[in-house]
Amino acid sequence: MSSTRPIRVTALRGRVMKGVYGKGSKSEREVVFIETADTKRYILRSKTGPAFDDTKLTQYVGHEVKCDGFVVGTTLLAERIEVVR
Repeated sequence: MSSTRPIRVTALRGRVMKGVYGKGSKSEREVVFIETADTKRYILRSKTGPAFDDTKLTQYVGHEVKCDGFVVGTTLLAERIEVVR
């Protein structure tokens, strides 16, 4: 199965953080990402939001969340994000 093929996820849990992606490359930028319990990291994007600098996602930084959406390669396109208390 190709890693760029969308994979549906439901209730994917992880901690949201902000960090550098593509360090040392032309693509280097600061992104919001989610890190799961098994240490997988996905760039976090809202399915309907902008591809870069989605300021709405910063409200989740530092929180444990549960997401529904699609994993495409190293990106999670979230349809729903819920903070886990």
